[in-house]
Amino acid sequence: MRICCSSGRESGISVRLSGCTSRNMSEIGNLGVMMLQTNSVVEEPSANEVEVQKEVTSAALPVIDMALLTGCQDRHYAFGLATALVAHRVHVEIIGGDEIDSPELHVTANLRFMNFRTGRSDDANIAQKLWKLIVYYAKLIWYTARSRPPILHILWNNKFEYFDRTILMLYYKVLGKRVALTAHNVNQARRDGKDSWLNRTTLKVQYRLCDHIFVHTQKMKSELCEDFGVPTKAVTVIRYPVNNAFPDTELTPNAAKRRLGLDEEEKAILFFGRIVPYKGIEYLLEAYQLLLTDKRAKYKLILAGGPKKGAEQYVQQLRSILSESFGQEGVILKTQFVPDNEMELYFKAADVLALPYKEIFQSGVLFLAYSFGLPVVATDVGSFREDVVEGSTGFLCKPGEPAELAKAIETYFASNLYKNLNVRRPELKEYANLNHSWHAVAELTGNAYAKMLGRNLS
Repeated sequence: MRICCSSGRESGISVRLSGCTSRNMSEIGNLGVMMLQTNSVVEEPSANEVEVQKEVTSAALPVIDMALLTGCQDRHYAFGLATALVAHRVHVEIIGGDEIDSPELHVTANLRFMNFRTGRSDDANIAQKLWKLIVYYAKLIWYTARSRPPILHILWNNKFEYFDRTILMLYYKVLGKRVALTAHNVNQARRDGKDSWLNRTTLKVQYRLCDHIFVHTQKMKSELCEDFGVPTKAVTVIRYPVNNAFPDTELTPNAAKRRLGLDEEEKAILFFGRIVPYKGIEYLLEAYQLLLTDKRAKYKLILAGGPKKGAEQYVQQLRSILSESFGQEGVILKTQFVPDNEMELYFKAADVLALPYKEIFQSGVLFLAYSFGLPVVATDVGSFREDVVEGSTGFLCKPGEPAELAKAIETYFASNLYKNLNVRRPELKEYANLNHSWHAVAELTGNAYAKMLGRNLS
């Protein structure tokens, strides 16, 4: 905003507006009120200036209201989507808890954050946790009954998934809400080996009641349409976006290695993320054993991430392998939640990310690695073939075969991608930002919202 005061009249004020955005329109309104309360004479704007001001105001104001239901998880995705949507003239109300909260969500224009679940309950007993959950559901039900946004976008279901997929979905539809859903996993229970008739039935109910569904790969769209009967036109494929919610400071790779106690010449292989059986970490440990037979190469394996509830036995199995095969010093092990401000330490200290998964739809960890300029070696499952450009962003190998995984890691460390890693890191970050930007996600998402409401965003 530019305010020009004319000196041609003793008490006259000439006000001109330029570069107005949604962030300063409120300032303009406040200025108008202050001027009306003074005895100054305000110069009338010309007809052309009035028309320009109307166009600027119209372009700046949001045209779609929506509520983002986060299920109190996946902060980086909620943050990235919400902040990108408000730049596309969408007013966003985020429903979440302490796990989602961040300072930016309280100062961004056209974005409102509502915390329905405060206070971590790690040390609470079952009764206390249940009461917190009941209060959360009560707040959610009350909010949706009284809220203005006609669109509810579900990023994740809440704790009682069967209830969310059926009764809660029917409640939303009775209220006349349009419901969008991001299906990060089409059928997660099948991936985890826990599928059942009840799981598939409740999934089908939710998918059929949704007005629109977002998935991350064409393969996921095909599964959604073929296995659950969702119409093709009700599904939009959006490439998984880069993670922009975590700090990226001036910390260098060499400095990160030193902080983890690594030598600069050590070839650091990183596994990062929740520890669960489908991720095939046991195959990575076997591959690492094979790599260590070459005494000339200096390898170091880093396992960082907390175990998922129910995977305690699997974690114990991995600990036994580590103890028997590598001793206390062979692997850097951090089996606990990694805070946001520590993530860059691991991704900058590493020379490659290993994804030895047995099965997957898509992986957010892969794009987190790309956002730090870190190449990957992954098994050829799920959408990895679509997301890994061989020789440019990483390498692929057959799943479930430690020898093939070890060979792929050796191929990577012999490649120009590794030899020129200092140069390739910024190139990889640029590639990720161009091909997996939140801008593109917000544009596709906003267009889907508009179609749900019978509107046109352009």
